[in-house]
Amino acid sequence: MIANGEFMETKNMPKTTISSQFQRVKTEGRIALMPFVMAGDPDLETTAEILLSLQQSGADMIELGIPYSDPLADGPVIQAAAARALSSGTTPAGVLNMLAGLRSQLSIPVILFTYSNPLLNRGMERFCDEAAAAGAVGLVVPDLPLEEAERLSPLAKERGIDLVLLVAPTTPADRMQRIAESSRGFTYLVSVTGVTGERTVMEDRVGLLVEQLKKLSPCPVAVGFGISGPEQVRQVRCWGADGAIVGSALVKRIGAAAPEAVVEQAAGFCQQLRQAVD
Repeated sequence: MIANGEFMETKNMPKTTISSQFQRVKTEGRIALMPFVMAGDPDLETTAEILLSLQQSGADMIELGIPYSDPLADGPVIQAAAARALSSGTTPAGVLNMLAGLRSQLSIPVILFTYSNPLLNRGMERFCDEAAAAGAVGLVVPDLPLEEAERLSPLAKERGIDLVLLVAPTTPADRMQRIAESSRGFTYLVSVTGVTGERTVMEDRVGLLVEQLKKLSPCPVAVGFGISGPEQVRQVRCWGADGAIVGSALVKRIGAAAPEAVVEQAAGFCQQLRQAVD
């Protein structure tokens, strides 16, 4: 918890690593289901309930967004969710406190999604200390330059956190190899050129990129951006990816649901997605 401005670790169950979770999923003959949730939308208490409901509904890992006022990689759905979360008073410290409070109940890996500005303002080492104390085992920073990511990765690793790097369809081959070799936990393959958001059709070249990344590194590949439902999840599985990240489609349902039905809506959609990865 945060006390006098400092984050203190709570007693908890042993953390499940990203790598061990991918290995478990692989032995079950399927791919990992990895939903994204914006912390604090509509409030942190509800977020905590959503995280537990996703775990119970078949999620293998959860990507937890820390709201930020200038989310350059996010489309309108997740931008709106971040704005709602900020309006409700959500702060990075509040997100980590909420997550720490779930350590005795949340057993699947949690991967934090943040932007470089709040990370650098807090300080890389301090942020990693606090994230690890809260129970996070992964970190995604979409706007962090590769050179800065290579500096952050060993700091995160020392604290049991995998820094996950992103590859886009426009990434040059030489840079793709550097990213694939540097990413820990998994490589995050962005399936579209542009920001997050639902898509009705996923481009076939994503399958070629999955194949290319697997040749460059043994690190698992998870596909995100543009997965709107079970059909796209099945397509990602057919391409040979190891995981499917579903963000905007879930966040949209959370934002549209009546307050008393938010958790139920999130759980129901997760159950539909889980059927597609099995």
